[in-house]
Amino acid sequence: MSDLDHRVGVREANLVIRNLRLSNVNEANCDALIGEVDKLFGIDDVSYNIKEGVIHLAYDATHINLDGIEEVIRRHGADLHNDWWTHTKEGYYQFVDQNIKDNSTHKAWSCHAVPPGSHNKRK
Repeated sequence: MSDLDHRVGVREANLVIRNLRLSNVNEANCDALIGEVDKLFGIDDVSYNIKEGVIHLAYDATHINLDGIEEVIRRHGADLHNDWWTHTKEGYYQFVDQNIKDNSTHKAWSCHAVPPGSHNKRK
């Protein structure tokens, strides 16, 4: 796939896929919740499986993070499921998202470059 296969602002190199269980989601707030999350800049895809209670997210971690998405989820009266596995995944996802964001702004350097002013002159 290339960057052209995704929404505007989503780069393939920074694309992450997340699956999290939610609680307090019903048919009344499900469509509004998914609709608002889908409008966020950096979201590539979002869907909700109401039978399993799982939200599927695909987003560019340099433009949006899990905390911003959770804020929208809570605004609609839902929340992340309160079990150890969901909290473990949430912590891991937050760590990876921050890592991707930090690495996108990092300038690479090389210790193999010749220092300025130290050219070998052959005699």
